[in-house]
Amino acid sequence: MGYVAVRGGGKAIEESLKLLELERVGSSAAWGTDQIEGMFPELVDQVMGEASLYAPRLAALALKQAQGSPDEAVFLLRAFRSTLERPYISRPIDTSRMRANRRVSAAFKDVPGGQILGATRDYSHRLLAFDLEVEDEEALAEKRAALLRHFDEDACAAAAASAVDDASSAALPRVLDYLRGEGLVEPVRRDDTPPIDATMVPLTFPAPRSVRLQTLARGMTQAVEALGYAAIRGFGPAHPTVGELRRGAVAVSVDHPLEAGGAEDAYYLGSVPVTEVESVFMSHEDEAANRSAGLSLAVGYGCVIGRAETKAIAMSVLDRCLELGDARYPTEDEEFVLYHVDGVEATGFISHLKLPHYVTFQSKLSSVRGTREEGKEPADAAAL
Repeated sequence: MGYVAVRGGGKAIEESLKLLELERVGSSAAWGTDQIEGMFPELVDQVMGEASLYAPRLAALALKQAQGSPDEAVFLLRAFRSTLERPYISRPIDTSRMRANRRVSAAFKDVPGGQILGATRDYSHRLLAFDLEVEDEEALAEKRAALLRHFDEDACAAAAASAVDDASSAALPRVLDYLRGEGLVEPVRRDDTPPIDATMVPLTFPAPRSVRLQTLARGMTQAVEALGYAAIRGFGPAHPTVGELRRGAVAVSVDHPLEAGGAEDAYYLGSVPVTEVESVFMSHEDEAANRSAGLSLAVGYGCVIGRAETKAIAMSVLDRCLELGDARYPTEDEEFVLYHVDGVEATGFISHLKLPHYVTFQSKLSSVRGTREEGKEPADAAAL
């Protein structure tokens, strides 16, 4: 659909943008990107994840430009990402070697390597901390120093009581490998097809699992969580159990551009923070299979940038839903789920409704008026 420019609209748009900039500079402090990164780390993670670009400084800059709107910041960062070259493709990351700072299981109390709560607000009281309203630099420095002393003392005590070094304690075994070893987990169909880059090709159906997982990982956080919640409430498979949630840093490496070798020959670029989830479901096999081989457990997988734990869990639920593909449930419909979790697509399409639709609305208005003329039969609904 084309839009007809309104006479004088160009000048009005320029003034509107100036007014928007006045709102930004007139009602905010001169925060830098470092301050935004430090104050809103989870918001920065969300923007990077939905934009498919790990760049904390640029994500913070996009949030500053967007005046805190995650949707607009994702749009800005994804647009910038589209201008970048791709000189290398990284090797697949090995999440089993994650340097985990948080690792929990809802399936087992005692797991190899132990449960690591890490930093989480899961057990906090949701009460407003009014003292933060008057927290100044001096109070912040005092709290920081006290907490650092506390954790330094704990670290020294732990080091004295244990001879396990950091390198060995960082490599935590997967919780569900215990069940896989017993043959209780439904085997996954092997697929040696190279993964498709969902950012470079249009979305088509049926979509391979690599595309489904990428689309969910870069989907709008609240949309993925809402659909995952709907699936658990009865619009999808039964209630899952989080077999393992681990959060930490994973290494990223690339092969030599001229001589691709093994993993030991790859160049280490750095690490990226991710959250990985494996959720467990009762497998829905047919009765004949159940009688012959017994019941089994199925696994849904989720992996996202940063600390978006709820999104990663919801992603694992939707991964299992899309594997089942039962058309009776909207959360198991590929087209319904994958098209509607993309935040940029959703925001752009809904926002375009604010733009001029004069011609099309006049056509609708004429049709409505025509049905009100005395003695005229109502027009066909499809024509309206």
